[in-house]
Amino acid sequence: MKILVIDGQGGGVGKALVSQLKKTLPEQQVLALGTNALATAAMLKAGAQAGATGEHAIAWQCRDADLILGVTGVLVAGAMMGEVSPGISLAIAQSPAVKILIPSERCGVQIAGTQRLSLDEAVADCLSRAMALIQQQA
Repeated sequence: MKILVIDGQGGGVGKALVSQLKKTLPEQQVLALGTNALATAAMLKAGAQAGATGEHAIAWQCRDADLILGVTGVLVAGAMMGEVSPGISLAIAQSPAVKILIPSERCGVQIAGTQRLSLDEAVADCLSRAMALIQQQA
C-alpha cells in the first residue's frame, strides 16, 4: 500500500502522523511529502522511508497513492500561509487515494459535524481510520 503523509509549514502534524504510524506498523512504507523542505525533513526524521518536496513531487506521487494523510488544508489552495498551491490541492483532490484528513481551523476550514479534538486526539483518530483501511487491504 502506498501511503503519503502531506504537510507544510513546520511539518508538526505530518511528523506526528509518521511517528505514530511507524510505531504501530513499523514495516509499512511511508512517503513524506512537504510543501517545503522543513516539513519534509521533520517527517523524514520521524521515520518516513523517503521524502520529497514541492508541487511537482506531490502531484507525481498522488497519481497512484492508496492513502493520503494530512490536514484538511491540503485541499484548499492558499492554505498553510500560501504554501498549498492550486496544483497541490488539485492533485490531492483528484488522486484515487482514500484521504484521511485532520480538520484544522488554522487552515481556515471548519467541517460541520466534527467535534473539536486536541492535536494528539486528532492524530490518533486519523491513524485509527488508516489502520482499519490498511488491515482491510491486507
